[in-house]
Amino acid sequence: MTDGARPLLLPSDLDLHLIAAGRHERLWEALGAHVRLRDDVAGTRFTVLAPRAEEVSVVGAWNGWEPGRDPLLRLDGRVWGGFVPGVGSGMAYKYAIATAEGTVTLRADPMAQHGEHRDGMASLVFVSGHEWGDDEWMTARPARRPDGQRISAYEVHLGSWRRHGDGSWLSYRELGPALADHVSGLGFTHVELMPVAEHPYDPSWGYQVTGFYAPTSRFGDPDDFRWFVDHLHQRGIGVIVDWVPAHFPRDAWALERFDGTALYEHTDPQRADHPDWGTLEFDHGRPEVRGFLVANALYWLGELHVDGLRVDAVASMLYRDYSRVPGEWTPNEHGGREDLEAVAFLQELNTVVHRLQPGVLTIAEESTAWDGVTRPAHLGGLGFTHKWNMGWMHDTLDYWSSDLSHRASQPAKLTFGLTYAWAEHFVLPLSHDEVVHLKEPLVGKMPGATDHERFANLRALYAWMWAHPGGQLLFMGAELADPQEWSPDRGLDWSLLDDPRRAGVRRLLADLNAAQEAHPALYEADGDAAGFAWISLDDAERGVLAFERSVPGGDGAVVVVVANLQDRRYERYRVGVAHPGRWRTLLSTDDERYAGTGSGTHDGPGDVGPEAEAEPTPWHGRTHSVVLTVPPLTVLYLVPA
Repeated sequence: MTDGARPLLLPSDLDLHLIAAGRHERLWEALGAHVRLRDDVAGTRFTVLAPRAEEVSVVGAWNGWEPGRDPLLRLDGRVWGGFVPGVGSGMAYKYAIATAEGTVTLRADPMAQHGEHRDGMASLVFVSGHEWGDDEWMTARPARRPDGQRISAYEVHLGSWRRHGDGSWLSYRELGPALADHVSGLGFTHVELMPVAEHPYDPSWGYQVTGFYAPTSRFGDPDDFRWFVDHLHQRGIGVIVDWVPAHFPRDAWALERFDGTALYEHTDPQRADHPDWGTLEFDHGRPEVRGFLVANALYWLGELHVDGLRVDAVASMLYRDYSRVPGEWTPNEHGGREDLEAVAFLQELNTVVHRLQPGVLTIAEESTAWDGVTRPAHLGGLGFTHKWNMGWMHDTLDYWSSDLSHRASQPAKLTFGLTYAWAEHFVLPLSHDEVVHLKEPLVGKMPGATDHERFANLRALYAWMWAHPGGQLLFMGAELADPQEWSPDRGLDWSLLDDPRRAGVRRLLADLNAAQEAHPALYEADGDAAGFAWISLDDAERGVLAFERSVPGGDGAVVVVVANLQDRRYERYRVGVAHPGRWRTLLSTDDERYAGTGSGTHDGPGDVGPEAEAEPTPWHGRTHSVVLTVPPLTVLYLVPA
């Protein structure tokens, strides 16, 4: 008996072989809960990996949650499976696992595609009925070049982006249209979602996952999540999700000592215990773990149509001594500190993902100087498409938050990043981590004697970021210049946009994205040093830096960026340019549109702003130069008229 063209009941011998080897690339079809027919009787096939369990049974309301009443058979010494009639979609269940120590524990299904986030955290049988409408998007996706596309990502915590008036969460189906309207209005290319896999503890923000295959039920069921992704795709917006393969929480009903032994975590407690978060680290050298995690990545990218994974806490995976002092870690087989098993896992992950899901992004949150994060795995790298540039973030925020009187001595905080900007394919992150835990919101970090100066600084920061090589990532609320630190317990204060200064910041971000989209010089050569050239980096005393962006071998299009980061105005500031003719102001952060003073006002990207005729006066090593009025705390973009 079959259900359509799919096998009736238990996994095949090939399935079992691939599971044991950690090479089953559609693991969610071989394991977990699947509604089936047996002799015309509807029920659910349950299969679970528990190699060292003595007995395994399925429990639920249908059998009074009593262990042993619906036992599973040991199939190959590792996998247990069986069919329970009468169990259908939406019904809650757990596995009762009897251990060699004589205990019985009730466990959520590691492969569950739906689950509870409160109460008993039971797994839920689920059958998807979603019919995708994003064929155009998905057909085009494999041809996208991860290293050449424009990436401007809006980072979102779904539970606190917007809420109902009574404080309750919006559903996936409510979030989809509202978020698409907002993000498309701002011109972002992607949303990046803080973890949306199922997790029990709200204050973890989703980073302590217990249901790796289940989109959180806080906002709806898995088909509601599919609808959310589908809707964003149909609106032209990519979806990246934060993914957490480094560690998992110690909840007794989840992965910890799942079959009575350390199945997913290291057997050595010294390597299992994560010192920063009180969690357990995955044993990436074990086939079961590699198979579970690689298939999980493929599930999100394939079955749920997600376009990218931002891989959390990569640095904590790469080093055995991460956050550990001498005596708390053991060197690898070569005497080094590198976690060779985790390195091999990340290489395998990226190799498999990019073979089976071409065009997707894999982005490493990696905070050290590990060499080759975005180098292909077959060339000895880790194989990611991008890396978060944490060094850029720290240096830039240090510079921008410093007192204006100190900036003349600190230009290296801005220029140093350009010495390694092409060592990897970078994303520039101003993420949630920078506006929480007493770090202040971005506008609160800005120096200045007046609100005008603080907002001018913020606008200049955003324009500097969008002109700098690398993709951009900005956390929600930054477009509102939110004066409060982010809290996951409330929605953003959208009434802030009634303030003209904050409405100006939002308008600036929309114009920055529009300028970037219209001028490929601002993104196409992010990974090529030939697309960047300093014009002036030695005018630190006056606080002015100038550079140009271009597309090597392109049509000669160029964007000149002039940044005055001091509180002094320069009426006749000369800047070298490579082209004769007229130059126009594409964007000025001092524009009245953004609640600036109006110096260099223009009508928006693509329209002609104030123009200057290039003079045949050599300057800054260029054959021509233009003379500009440069307002204080202002970034200008210039293009040939």
